[in-house]
Amino acid sequence: MKISDGFDARRLRPKGPSNWRLRLGVAFAALLASCGLLLSLAGAAGLFGHSPALGELNASPGGAAVLLVSGLLILWLGVWLWRRCRRRMRQPLSLNIASHLMKKHD
Repeated sequence: MKISDGFDARRLRPKGPSNWRLRLGVAFAALLASCGLLLSLAGAAGLFGHSPALGELNASPGGAAVLLVSGLLILWLGVWLWRRCRRRMRQPLSLNIASHLMKKHD
């Protein structure tokens, strides 16, 4: 099949949205995960009897347990958000062409 001079393959690919929003989401998720990690480490240090890292908030075993659990929840939220943003950034851009015209892969 002859390809005409006016053919441009870039027209077949849709103009994707700018991924600055997803990059900012990844940066925020990494910041959230690191804060969660630091909070959970401070809570664990308070439970193991080391010097309190956050003053009176971490002095009692109950406060240290609350810090540990909240830090783990924030860490989980940050990792979940990071993975979700990275997955959306890595999605391949599909061709804007009818599926029956594509090659069949068995």
